[in-house]
Amino acid sequence: MSEHASGFRDSAADRTVELRGLRFHYREYGDPAARPVLLLHGVASNAKIWITTAPFLGEGFHVLALDQRGHGESDKPDAGYDFASVVGDAAAFIDALGLDRPVVAGHSWGGNVAVELAATHPERCAGLVLIDGGFLEISARPGATWESAEREMAPPELTHLTREQLIAGAKRWELGPIWSDAIEAALMGNFEVTEEGTIRPRLSRANHMQVVRALWEQRVSELFPRIECPALFVLAQRAGGEGTDRWIEMKRAGVERAKQTLATCEVRWFADTIHDIPLQRPRELAQAIESFALGLEA
Repeated sequence: MSEHASGFRDSAADRTVELRGLRFHYREYGDPAARPVLLLHGVASNAKIWITTAPFLGEGFHVLALDQRGHGESDKPDAGYDFASVVGDAAAFIDALGLDRPVVAGHSWGGNVAVELAATHPERCAGLVLIDGGFLEISARPGATWESAEREMAPPELTHLTREQLIAGAKRWELGPIWSDAIEAALMGNFEVTEEGTIRPRLSRANHMQVVRALWEQRVSELFPRIECPALFVLAQRAGGEGTDRWIEMKRAGVERAKQTLATCEVRWFADTIHDIPLQRPRELAQAIESFALGLEA
């Protein structure tokens, strides 16, 4: 456990496990005897994206937030960022910890990982919660090309910044109005600080682009019919801003594809909410996950 200056107390237990020749870090909350919930973060994120949501869930569930390969404090191989490899990690994690058909909640790219996991390993998932993710099929966009996707989804170059400069800039981003020690911890979980005092992303640019390429090649619309468990989409809806309307329409189109082919599908829109739902709306998100999980068959 750790405590931050403002009194925020991080209630997670930090643990590691060896899977498929790699060391994985994860954060554990709640009662190990309770129903398991596996939390999967997005690309270039880390397990601390759940730092404020997971404690609410930990009151009634066994919650495990995994640092996926290349991210956070887990090992960072130079290959294996295709969905088969990443999903293999998640399946091995479920097996290694003896989790009995967890509810799998994925944010952003983590939602796409969760969809692939449920489609290829249906026996391991009791239900899916897809948080502003899991619907993304970037190659299906009209006029989409790999060249445009590669350009648009490349990570920003931040290695010239110090920790202090990064945080100062981040406070001017969307989470600025609700900035806290917890949000700062989640942000800094994405970076290492070098001896020179500058930051370095834990997910290298080369590995980041391998994830982007896997997203380009994934066809979630072909995976949906293979999913047997119920699914809940939790989607952020924010008015205004350049490209916002186009992004909302992409979400709607993706979710419509899902609703037409998933056996059981619920959709909840969070109004006035940004993409980082786990940090902005932790209590509401935890309540949505809890309500969904309690409605599943035992």
